[in-house]
Amino acid sequence: MKIFCVDVGNTHAHYALMENRRALVCGAIETHTISSAADGVPAILASEKIRENAVDGIAFCSVVPRATERLLAALKNCTDIPVCRVYHENCPGLGINYPTPSEIGPDRLANCIGAQARFGAPAVIIDMGTAATFDVLSEKGYEGGIIAPGIGVMTRYLHEQTALLPELDPQDLLLAEDNDAIGKSTLRAMRFGCAVGFSGMIGALLETVLAEMKKNGIGEPCILATGGCAGILPRAWKSKIRWTPFITLQGLEEAFIRSTHHAE
Repeated sequence: MKIFCVDVGNTHAHYALMENRRALVCGAIETHTISSAADGVPAILASEKIRENAVDGIAFCSVVPRATERLLAALKNCTDIPVCRVYHENCPGLGINYPTPSEIGPDRLANCIGAQARFGAPAVIIDMGTAATFDVLSEKGYEGGIIAPGIGVMTRYLHEQTALLPELDPQDLLLAEDNDAIGKSTLRAMRFGCAVGFSGMIGALLETVLAEMKKNGIGEPCILATGGCAGILPRAWKSKIRWTPFITLQGLEEAFIRSTHHAE
């Protein structure tokens, strides 16, 4: 069964053609990244890919309201293909232990469904996109999390709010060697400050989340990282955190499968 999955974010839309449950386990997924804007680019792309691949189902989530509208409008043309939209009113198999479910980003729910299916609970999913989010998954389901600035927000703000500082490409922010901690140029100083500052923020937030989970009687979690900026994290973290670049898309596939089985 081929399921076309689309994750519409604030700066990019990710999509993948998923085939059968094994993709969740082995992670052998062909995926692409496109620019995502509210002008409906994700909708156009989705409809083209659907026609090309004769898919059996569609699953999507979106954090951009206007793009959501365009995507839904485009999918109306696919009347013979079942569609699963993941959001707070439709996240099959995932309980929500949260007072205002409508506030939860659909991508965060998809992340938790993917984590639940692949690794079980408890888990902490760190998604490093435009915003850096932490989401806690327990045996009860979605518990809540933290939202902080992403690395792109940090670098862009420095450039936009100062007269002399250049704009940095977040993808170039590799951690400098120890002897480069004192920058010998503005660019190196900014790179080190943003990269180490970001990873330090992630580390401090993670410690806080883990302490709170322990206080609340939630067991030792699996810690997952996804998003375009996860590569900035220190090498020492590799033994503690699982790198799961497709967890959102895997969660969308799992949501579709669960919704289909529930309908049966």
